[in-house]
Amino acid sequence: MKKYKILITGADGLVGSAIRGLGLEDAVYLTRGDVDLTDFDRTKEKFLEIMPSRVIHLAAKVGGIGGNINHSGDYFRNNILINTNVLEAARLAGCEKLISFMSTCVFPDKCTYPLNEKNLHDGPPHFSNLGYAYAKRMLDVQSTAYRNEWGCNYIVAIPTNIYGPHDNFSLIEGHVIPALIHRMYLAKKNGAHFNVWGTGDPLREFVFADDIARLAVWALDNYPEETPIIFSSQKEVSIKDLVGMIAEKFNFKGDVVFDSNKPDGQFRKPSDGSKLNSYLSDFKWTLLDEGLDRTIDWFVKNYENSKH
Repeated sequence: MKKYKILITGADGLVGSAIRGLGLEDAVYLTRGDVDLTDFDRTKEKFLEIMPSRVIHLAAKVGGIGGNINHSGDYFRNNILINTNVLEAARLAGCEKLISFMSTCVFPDKCTYPLNEKNLHDGPPHFSNLGYAYAKRMLDVQSTAYRNEWGCNYIVAIPTNIYGPHDNFSLIEGHVIPALIHRMYLAKKNGAHFNVWGTGDPLREFVFADDIARLAVWALDNYPEETPIIFSSQKEVSIKDLVGMIAEKFNFKGDVVFDSNKPDGQFRKPSDGSKLNSYLSDFKWTLLDEGLDRTIDWFVKNYENSKH
């Protein structure tokens, strides 16, 4: 079997850390400390030095609803630069196949459900993540353009909300689960109320980072289509129920307060996992209960050194 040198960008992030745990052979892991991917000359130099046959492109400027609303321009600029530079550097280095990652927030705000890959560009995204979403959509546009002109085998995956160890647990910039875990940790430690943004009514699909790591490697080896593919367990949970699960795992006995003056974001965005199911009908997803246990355990043990 032919062996490939695989380059993983964003290797110190959530999914990158999970991929490290797979023990891939002949893999190179790039972090922010290794190269500034917003700098094209440095990015090109690094790719030409490594000459990867395959790339898993995970690096991104990411955050939760607060970060996306307050830093829309910053999220747009950084993600456009990172993605443009990585895909072009990969082309110049002769990369045989590359998989990039979006998220379901790139879909139109007004969209039919469940979210389907073919509806990706049917309208503007929700205002709360406009900059990030449009920049991420360009991964599909750039991949298609490169395929059309240069025959680049570039594919795009769209996972639903990812969580797990090594996430960004920032109270402001973090995504839903890591931010809630951090707030709960502090609320219990300080004997305070547990304050939650929004009403708690919105529904979300969450997937454990280890599952996305396995699917990334599978897609790199096996996914043949030119159009994006959604990675989703298709299981929804309300934010209110999620908060209840986290509170129970922390054995939190204080008051939980939902601040309806804060934005909820989109109410729900169920996704269509039929394409993935057509290839991997027996894929075993990590249950939310187990994933939360592993994430909370890691965060508590690594609090001082975690991203928060």
